[in-house]
Amino acid sequence: MSTTTTEPQSDTITPTSPHAHALMPWIAAAFALVYLAWGCTFYGIRVAIETIPVFVMAGTRFFIAGAILMVGLRFFQPKGFHWGTRREWRDATVVGGLLIVIGNGGMTLSERTLPSGIAALITAGTPLWMVLFDWLRPGGRRPTGTVAIGLLLGFGGILILCQPEHAVTTVASPQLWGYLVLIGANICWGAGAIYSRHTHVEGSPLLPVARQMLMGGLLLFAIGVGTGELHRFSLGAVSLRSALGFAYLLVFGSLLGYTAYVWLMKVSTPARVGTVSYVNPIIAVLVGWAMGGEALTLKIALSAAIIIIAVVIVIRR
Repeated sequence: MSTTTTEPQSDTITPTSPHAHALMPWIAAAFALVYLAWGCTFYGIRVAIETIPVFVMAGTRFFIAGAILMVGLRFFQPKGFHWGTRREWRDATVVGGLLIVIGNGGMTLSERTLPSGIAALITAGTPLWMVLFDWLRPGGRRPTGTVAIGLLLGFGGILILCQPEHAVTTVASPQLWGYLVLIGANICWGAGAIYSRHTHVEGSPLLPVARQMLMGGLLLFAIGVGTGELHRFSLGAVSLRSALGFAYLLVFGSLLGYTAYVWLMKVSTPARVGTVSYVNPIIAVLVGWAMGGEALTLKIALSAAIIIIAVVIVIRR
């Protein structure tokens, strides 16, 4: 999951662009990295929070990733670097709050009760919420008939997926609250993504990503402190599995994955980069099934097909 939506630049690579042939292996490698790295992050989250508190884990992950990215940009891209204005840090706090704190933090919290594959499939519907928010904002674009069909299909697939396995599900059901938290997180992610498209950006396109991760990580860690997670947390109680899951999320989920995604938004087309939204959940479901023993039922397969088809329709149109 990315923290920002970056508009493609004028130097997008096409088959006739200079040096396009030389860049193609790097573009293919970046797509493979984003597909696999982000597809596995859902299972990585599930493993990491086995012995690390939710908000402490997520906050530490994003803050360290943001700090490393900011320092790296300072030394390796000095021409496009600046610490940022008050307005840019305000925007980073708003976007980081929506995307990282509520969006990613809520998704991480939901995996305490939901399988990682289910969380990935529901999260795949985030582009549907983005279309709705883009329509509702002042001067927004109204969805076409085809996109409206895609929206209905997508939300229908999510409803099927959220149907309880048993006839009776009480209000106190942890799984029910997991679904509600995850859907709320996706709504906020969609709102944050649309907001980020209209923020002021100067210098490297990775700078706002670094600021968002820094602010989002700080806020998540503060929530962990406020809810008593840090007081209950013991470093000695962290299992090797959780430590490896955290390391994977930090390196591949945040640093390498985000960097590759932002670079692809610059050198490729939005439609191609949009394939991430429907390749990731497929990988996540398969990884959760193969490595985590998660169920792969007919209902999950049907919901996955409907949601992914809907996202394809929306992104392509």
